[in-house]
Amino acid sequence: MKHLPVTDLVIIAFYMLAMILTGVWFFGKNKSPDQFTKASGKIPQWAVGISIYATFLSSNTFLGVPGKAFGSNWNSFVFSLAMPFSAWIAAKYFIPFYRNSGEISAYTHFEKRFGPWARTYAVICFLLTQLARMGSVFFGIALSLQAMTGYSMQSMMIVMGIIIIIYTVLGGMEAVIWTEVVQAFIKTAGAFIILYFIISKMPGGISHIISIGKSDSKFSLGSFRPDFTGSTFWVIFLYGIFINLNNFGMDQNYVQRYQATGSAKEASKSLWLCVKLYLPVSLLFFIIGSSLYAWYQVHPEMLDAVRLRAAAERLPIKASSPELAALANTLKPSDYGDKILPDFMVNVLPVGVVGIIVSAILSAAMSTISSGMNASATVFTFDIYKRYINKDMTNKQTLRLLLISTFIIGVLAILAGIAMIGVKSILDLWWQFSGTFAAGMLGLFLLGIVSRQTKNAEATIAVIIGVLVVTWMTFPSMIPEKFAYLRSAFNSNMVIVIGTLSIFLSGIFLSWINKKLPAGNFIEK
Repeated sequence: MKHLPVTDLVIIAFYMLAMILTGVWFFGKNKSPDQFTKASGKIPQWAVGISIYATFLSSNTFLGVPGKAFGSNWNSFVFSLAMPFSAWIAAKYFIPFYRNSGEISAYTHFEKRFGPWARTYAVICFLLTQLARMGSVFFGIALSLQAMTGYSMQSMMIVMGIIIIIYTVLGGMEAVIWTEVVQAFIKTAGAFIILYFIISKMPGGISHIISIGKSDSKFSLGSFRPDFTGSTFWVIFLYGIFINLNNFGMDQNYVQRYQATGSAKEASKSLWLCVKLYLPVSLLFFIIGSSLYAWYQVHPEMLDAVRLRAAAERLPIKASSPELAALANTLKPSDYGDKILPDFMVNVLPVGVVGIIVSAILSAAMSTISSGMNASATVFTFDIYKRYINKDMTNKQTLRLLLISTFIIGVLAILAGIAMIGVKSILDLWWQFSGTFAAGMLGLFLLGIVSRQTKNAEATIAVIIGVLVVTWMTFPSMIPEKFAYLRSAFNSNMVIVIGTLSIFLSGIFLSWINKKLPAGNFIEK
């Protein structure tokens, strides 16, 4: 079993202690639900912008993006290229909408527009999305630490989860934002440090990395053919636009931050700051992945241990050595890409630097999980408990419920992460979950804003149609083999695109039909 040197452990312990003390520092300020959920709207716009950037730059990016670039190419970077288009729409339309509503929850307006069912539906989709996101992030933490320490992934998730829960419960939104500001600098610096060591230790330096990358098409953005069955440029671009519209316009994590600034203008500046930071930094992680690919091409002997670890996760605990070796030899780079960066760190980086990078990975995970916990607790408190169970809660009772629900959601996120052990790719897993759960929210949201003629009945039918379409695309195996020709041929990243459009367009069409026909002939209003 591997153990990190004492120097690295001290650095990591110091970082973790600092996060806990930050939560303790802000604990006394959380005297109301307004302070816990949006820091009373007194956070500077630059801090909110960096906080949003830090949430985006999760351990899924830190580990998943280099792993994806190692195993394939730069196709996934197209997601980042789509961000400015979604940010423009959000800044122009979504942010003023939320700021004018005055509601802390992103989903209260669903009830005003279509009724209680719409609000509940959106809340369920959001909570499922958050559990999937936080679970995949916990998995990313455990993946990196297991490679460096040899401890089980389950124990890693539990220890890290306890620390994150402590400072998030104690500190509220203000602690979340200010810790994320610090975390953003740590993980960005960590990325530059990793790239420096790869290049400095690579025979032939940058030119050799580029040469190997070109020869194996590692810098490709994907095919530009109008093909939506594979992971082409256009599939990822559309996925990026729609999922970022959902992030910037529907995700409670971001909507809550819009309310933490002083005005709609400041909120818009915060969003654009996130985009300006994330675009180049996400490219940096793709460069790291391609550089690691070149490194391991030069040092193929280092891949044996990585392949064996990946094989061990796919076989029973009592599998024999010949079975492990046989499976390891069949694995492709895409099967073990997420394990490459942790392996490089523990075997190549010098003592002290490893502790800094591990802290960077932990900060990447913590920023996403802490904000997700706070947002999920807010939604549960205001959209479920206060809506259906106790409408007349005092501020003190509401604050107590926020603290308890934050703790419970943190525990559920840990369990979700444990359930994901053994997946092929962190990034692929998160993209599939997010696309499936987010399609319904975004379609209904756009329908409510764009089509003022759409009423409750038309929206209900549109959502049912959308859910059926999403189910058809997400679970093709549900269709018997003899009807295999009915299975969806679309790439899985098209789920959010087609699911959203199914709800939006069918709602528009039903509203048009209902308007044309005599009253009561089609849909009773």
